[in-house]
Amino acid sequence: MTDNLVGSSTPYEWRRMGVHIIGVDIGTTSTKTILFTKSGTAVAQRTVDYPLLSPQPEVQEQDPAQIYEAVTQSIAAVVAEGQQDIAGIAFSTAMHTLIAVDQRGTPLSRSITWADRRSAPWVDHIRQRCDAAALYHRIGVPLHPMLPLVKLLWLQQTQPEVFNRAAKFISIKEYILHRWFGQFVVDYSIANATGLFNIHTLDWDSEALAIAGITGDRLSDLVPTTQVLRGMAPEAARAMGISAEVPVVVGASDGTLANLGVGAQPGDVTVTVGTSGAVRASATAPQTDPEARLFCYLLTEDRWVIGGASNNGGIVLRWVRDNLADAEVPTANLLQTDPYNILTRIAATVPPGAEGLIFHPYLAGERSPLWDAQARASFFGLGLHHSKAHMIRAILEGIVYNLYAILQATEAVTGPSQRIHATGGLTRSTLWLQMLADVFDREVMVPETVEGSCFGAALLGLHALGHTDSLEVAGAADNRYRPGLDAARYREVLPIYKALRAQFEPLYKKLAL
Repeated sequence: MTDNLVGSSTPYEWRRMGVHIIGVDIGTTSTKTILFTKSGTAVAQRTVDYPLLSPQPEVQEQDPAQIYEAVTQSIAAVVAEGQQDIAGIAFSTAMHTLIAVDQRGTPLSRSITWADRRSAPWVDHIRQRCDAAALYHRIGVPLHPMLPLVKLLWLQQTQPEVFNRAAKFISIKEYILHRWFGQFVVDYSIANATGLFNIHTLDWDSEALAIAGITGDRLSDLVPTTQVLRGMAPEAARAMGISAEVPVVVGASDGTLANLGVGAQPGDVTVTVGTSGAVRASATAPQTDPEARLFCYLLTEDRWVIGGASNNGGIVLRWVRDNLADAEVPTANLLQTDPYNILTRIAATVPPGAEGLIFHPYLAGERSPLWDAQARASFFGLGLHHSKAHMIRAILEGIVYNLYAILQATEAVTGPSQRIHATGGLTRSTLWLQMLADVFDREVMVPETVEGSCFGAALLGLHALGHTDSLEVAGAADNRYRPGLDAARYREVLPIYKALRAQFEPLYKKLAL
């Protein structure tokens, strides 16, 4: 694991301040922890990285103990740096992780992440044994190998010794909370992302449990996202330099909290690109898609997030860095800059549309809008006049084209968006942000703080602990990117991108055989 300590700030201010709170975001490749002051300023931040374990392409697992240590180290670092009394800790967490544990909470498996594709063959099996459309409208998420629902069926069939020994099947946040408090609890938001949770009854779905081959007692107790836990294990508290009496707010999923953290309201859309990507609209009640393309995730009982997630965000750029940047990475090291900065500068030398080169970014299969784990990436239109710069430009554009397809599906359900917020790694690139505004052909706003999930966790925690009386936030003026002349070129390319995708989709399964 590696870590990095920096300071940052946010323009937001909360009413009835006078507290310091820690927001913890457990992500796919790192845990980020930020200490916020009473004025809403982030005075200390620590990020601790950990690897994805992938001995085969379909396997994408993590060591729960490494992530536990990342959480411990990052909290200890910001506590030491901030030198402040802590009023609470609140969590944001990546979705769809699955760990088999025994009665004491000891892992019997690694943490199987959303990106793991070994359960892919079992999606069709589930579709054959139930009314998949009716199931979708109850659980609020399309059937896909990422879901613990599907992973459990796969585990039962392929690793019965682990499946049968397991007392509980939990997420990475549940693992950490159990080590801290000795309780198995899961918030509605993370439960919502398992495929086992009924969004209308706010309870485990009986048919989904039967499909997975388990009963509800093999899952954690359901609690609201505002649930407060107290009485931490003394040794855990000592390792972080905090009192064992510091309250911990269970929190929610990273996607729902990212929307909260940028102040998204009903009618707004948030576009996030980290390792993966997502387009999310805010709503006051659950909504599902007649074509089953979108998720519907709970934050609180009157705040929901509707949209779609893409497997292929920053992970595609990482592939570029690892496979196409033999010269650029050493140069970046020499210049002491991020390799991605050099890659985007190279892409900026190519005109919009990459001179006829189109990239479909499905290196990791795809969730929305395809929901096909066997989808694969492709370049179309390569000619002798194309260079590596064209390929990098086309890759950046392809990621954004795919996000635009998710936006179209989302707005078909929730209605036209009034504002678009951008968060995540793409906000570090002015080229990518302008590309987003041009492809979407509307204004994109970037908050001065882009750590939406950590900030959202902190805001939810403040509300749960009674330090603020609403979840509404008001921020300073955002940075804004308006569509430019390039938008016209993208309007020409988008129909071609979409038509090609329609041609390729039936072939993915054949290519995977």
